[in-house]
Amino acid sequence: MRQIYGKLTNELIEHTTPKTVGIDDAFPINTFRELVEQIAKLSFLNKDYLLFFRGQKNDYRNKIKNSTFYPTIYRGDYLTQQEVDYRFEKLNSASKFLVELFKEHKIEGHSELRRKRLIQWSILQHYEVTDTPLLDVTQSLRVACSFAQLYNDQKTAYIYVFGLPYFTNRISVNSEHDLINIRLLSISPPQALRPYFQEGYLVGTDDITNEYESKSEMDLNRRLIAKFEIPNNEKFWGKEFDKIPETALYPKNDEIEIICKEIGEELTTEIAPTSLGQFLKLWTEFEQMILADARKYIREVHNTRDALYVLMKYREEKIGLLKEFDHLRQFRNKLVHNPTSLSNEIVRKNTDILRELKRNY
Repeated sequence: MRQIYGKLTNELIEHTTPKTVGIDDAFPINTFRELVEQIAKLSFLNKDYLLFFRGQKNDYRNKIKNSTFYPTIYRGDYLTQQEVDYRFEKLNSASKFLVELFKEHKIEGHSELRRKRLIQWSILQHYEVTDTPLLDVTQSLRVACSFAQLYNDQKTAYIYVFGLPYFTNRISVNSEHDLINIRLLSISPPQALRPYFQEGYLVGTDDITNEYESKSEMDLNRRLIAKFEIPNNEKFWGKEFDKIPETALYPKNDEIEIICKEIGEELTTEIAPTSLGQFLKLWTEFEQMILADARKYIREVHNTRDALYVLMKYREEKIGLLKEFDHLRQFRNKLVHNPTSLSNEIVRKNTDILRELKRNY
């Protein structure tokens, strides 16, 4: 997404600069009214953008100490391509479940949901089913502050202000700024109570993909205009304002929440085809390496078990790796003959182990 630098109020200019707002400490605010006044000034100064907010209990920073706001699917300091591929695969599986369950429960708009993956991803993100390339924000400052203080045992909380392009549709794609803005209230069925109480929006990059040149392109800190630190107590609200209670932010009897919980349970048991394929591909490659290595010592080696026996005799320095590979054979056989007894996480964990064994061998 395109980098912007906002215009700051006189108070903020004494504390930070438009280019260092993410690296500098958050500007301290004492009351909700004071925060509203700062936002009013920022909104007037930054007429080219709509202001959106996000509340957090911590100020998460990257290696260079800059506040960072990645969608969940891109989070992690050492994110491998295999991990990103796995997360997108899991997202695709969750999307299929969502489409099926919306149709089964006769949820309004299920036919449109089937056609539009951004609507699928929006619901999965907002109900925290699985990682997605979208990030939750809101146009309600009260909602942002209430979230920042929710489940927060710290003395303070943080409010972030982002400048986003004006939108004209419920799903707005701005190719100039490389941004997608989704208005949850416009795409969610009436059975989905949470988006209506939270006044939620979702933001992501235009060309969403599991392959990218630089992960920093997905960081919403490129649109950060200001950040504030607020007290985590009732005094912050004063007599004029009230915090939104948890029961309103997460309303009960939300039919879509029930469906999404069912999807979460399904995801823990279904093995994605690519995950299975990755393990078996690595297994075959490593198997061929072992057979070729064993035949250097005894040419009449025709199976993996014999190859392991030969190599344990002639290549003692590899015994540890070979024993671990032999141990994985039990898992491989179970994966091939009874895959439903295994979870996605177990397959992925053993794939990583196998990949490391192959690399070290």
